[in-house]
Formats: sequence, structure tokens, C-alpha cells
Amino acid sequence: MSNEKIPYKIYLEESEMPKEWYNVRADMKNKPAPLLNPGTLQPMTAEELAPVFCEELVKQELDDTTPYIEIPEEIRDFYKMYRPSPLVRAYCLEKKLGTPAKIYYKFEGNNTSGSHKLNSAIAQAYYAKKQGLKGVTTETGAGQWGTALSMACSYFDLDCKVYMVKVSYEQKPFRREVMRTYGASVTPSPSTETEIGKKILADHPGTTGSLGCAISEAVEVATKSEGYRYVLGSVLNQVLLHQSVIGLETKAALDKIGEKADIIIGCAGGGSNLGGLISPFVGQMLRGEEDYRIIAVEPASCPSFTRGKYAYDFCDTGMVCPLAKMYTLGSGFIPAPNHAGGLRYHGMSSTLSQLYDDGLIEATSVKQTEVFEAAEYFARVEGILPAPESSHAIKVAIDEAKKCIETGEEKTIVFGLTGTGYFDMFAYEKFHDGVMDDYIPTDAEIAESLSKLPKVD
Repeated sequence: MSNEKIPYKIYLEESEMPKEWYNVRADMKNKPAPLLNPGTLQPMTAEELAPVFCEELVKQELDDTTPYIEIPEEIRDFYKMYRPSPLVRAYCLEKKLGTPAKIYYKFEGNNTSGSHKLNSAIAQAYYAKKQGLKGVTTETGAGQWGTALSMACSYFDLDCKVYMVKVSYEQKPFRREVMRTYGASVTPSPSTETEIGKKILADHPGTTGSLGCAISEAVEVATKSEGYRYVLGSVLNQVLLHQSVIGLETKAALDKIGEKADIIIGCAGGGSNLGGLISPFVGQMLRGEEDYRIIAVEPASCPSFTRGKYAYDFCDTGMVCPLAKMYTLGSGFIPAPNHAGGLRYHGMSSTLSQLYDDGLIEATSVKQTEVFEAAEYFARVEGILPAPESSHAIKVAIDEAKKCIETGEEKTIVFGLTGTGYFDMFAYEKFHDGVMDDYIPTDAEIAESLSKLPKVD
């Protein structure tokens, strides 16, 4: 199809929205390693997970054989308020760069939460309501997940308790206020409200917190509060499953215009956005139908894939959660307070970790100031102010498009634009004032954290 026939925005019809989530684990020959009970070091059972997670979500978490799982009608009806989301042809960016590459981005910021997180939040709230629960607890980094979950809980009349990483709580007050607008309580983590929070503060005085810390607090509160369960916005298999609507829509839109991606790029923190975007494409690779180059982009300040170790580790800093086999920097690793708060997790999804270990995806890390340079460039050219997390993907997409200038190759590049950056102006201010730094952990710091990994044979 010629460029002239491809519109700027490719929309699917409402009737073309996915009616099923795609479970990439069903097509994986090497399945992700199971979650382990930290006490027995045996695979976690549904019975053991039930006090923490909703019953239906436990089933989804443990299911690695069912390729497609039906999306309940109530969830699809909610999706229709902001889905299908557009696949955008970045004509202005292509022209500005002078690249022969075609660049597309899947834009997930067209809802009040400002990000892709709502895709899983509404699903998890639905299952909590269906189970008859009073409410849920969770953690949030940049605040996008907490915002999405507060919206979803408001929709289903559920209580929502959010533990927000302290540095983001202080840097992003407006995101916090959106959560409160939707009825959520928001607590900076680590806090003095939980036993784990008190211990972390005692061990790390003055800490700015991490997603691992906030997870520990949220899990403690959920397990000690009758009628509550814990929900997570990334990392888990169930979350990647819900986010597969991103990739399914992306592939359907490309098919609609007769286009095939060569390179697919996504930012990587815990893995929800990346896993959701790439899942149907990886499925094709696993079935031997197509081949793609898939790039995970992470911050140099928290480089789980590129400098971490593939091993069993705690999912949280307080060491109360199950053990997951993943690329990790160690559950005690607390990254520098960079501005991509959603990417400040010490580990990576077990599913993505297995795919990376099998060589199906590659990874790279980028410095914070380079990310914001790309974000500003994109905002000026394409007219969308991107979230710092998404801007990691933008940076590498631009780099790949520039390589096409050198080689003359007309590659098709697709990346995920997971959300908007309108609540991240504190970060943009730091960048514009020239006071943003590029902290990168030393080998010694990472080695010290990895030395404390649990001993699992």
C-alpha cells in the first residue's frame, strides 16, 4: 500500500475490538518458571495464592496452556469508552528525520488515566467485584497504575488503597490528586503504616522508595484486611494477558493496511506494556509463521535485562511475596530517583525473561537525559507530550530510523506510546533547567544486591 493511501491514524471499528485476550505462554515451548513458595521452594498452588489475589486472576496467572481467554462483556463495554486506540503513522517524524523508514506508534494515552494501565485495572477490579470483595490494595510508581486502578474501583464501587513510591508521591502531586478524586487513599511508601514499611525505613533511613517497597506494604495490608485482595499493575502473567489487547489491535490495524512490522519497540519496567504490545507478534514467531526484531528498552539506572541476573528472586523488597524466576537486580536494589517512575522495578516479568533468555527479544538501556531529549523532539514534531516511560521507546525508535538513513533500508518500525506526560512536568522542568542527571549503578552496587539473592537450587 502506498504512503498516500495510509491515513495518519488507523482505527479499528468497535466491532473489530478483541473479544479474547491472547495468552502467549500457551505457544511457548519453554514455559516461564513457576512462582515458588519462599518457605517450601515448591511451586505456588492456587490455594496458596488465593489469600493474596482474586480467584479468577489466580486461574489466569497459572494458566499456561489456554491460548485465548474470553474478555467478559462488562469489561469489553468499559473498553469501548476508549478502545480501540489508534495506531498512528508518524509522518511528521519521518519527514523531520529524513528517514526511509516507516514509523508507527500505538497510542494508549487517550483515557483519563493517561496510559495503557486501565486495560488491566478494569479487568482486575471486575473480578474483585464479582468475587464480592470490599476493596483492593496496590502499589504505584509514576502513578499511572494507581490512577487507572482508582478509576476502575470507582466504576465498580470498590475501596482502593494505593501505596505510591515516595519520590513519585512528592514529584507528581497531580497524579496523586487524580487518584483521590476517584476515591482512592494514597500513602507514600515506605510508610509507618505497615510493619514492613517501618523495617525498610529503619534499614534505609531517608530512602526515596521503590516499587519493591510499595508492593510489600500493599501485600501486607491486603492479607491483614478482611475482604481485600492485592492487585498488581505489571510483571504478573495475568497483567500481560490483559494488556494483550494492545498488540492484538496493533496487529489487526497493520493487517488492515497491508503492513508488516520489521522492528517492534517497547519500554520495559516490569513488562506490562511491552508484553502486551509484542505478545501476538511473538506468538507468530513461536509458531514459525513470521520473524520480527523486538527491542525492550529500559533505563540505564535500573537495567534489569541488560545487567541483571536470570534467577529466582523475591518480587518485593520486604520479601513477603512469592519467588519469581526473572532477570533481576536483587529485591533490595533501590534505584536512583529517576523520573521514569514506572520503570523503577528491580526485576522483569517471568514471561518476558524467558523470551529474552531464549533469544526471541533483545534489550538495550538508555540514559535519562537522552530519553528526555527524544521526548522533547517527539513532542515538537508529532504534537504529543509523551510520558517519560514511553520516551525510552521513542529514543530507540528514532535511533533505528536514523540507521535506515545510513543503510537506505525501508524498514517498518512500530513502538508503543504508553501514555501522556502531562503529569510529569516536574521531570521536564529538571531537564530544561539542566539539573537532570544520568545516574548509572556501578558493577559493585549491582553485585552487592545480587549477592543477597535467595538460594534456590
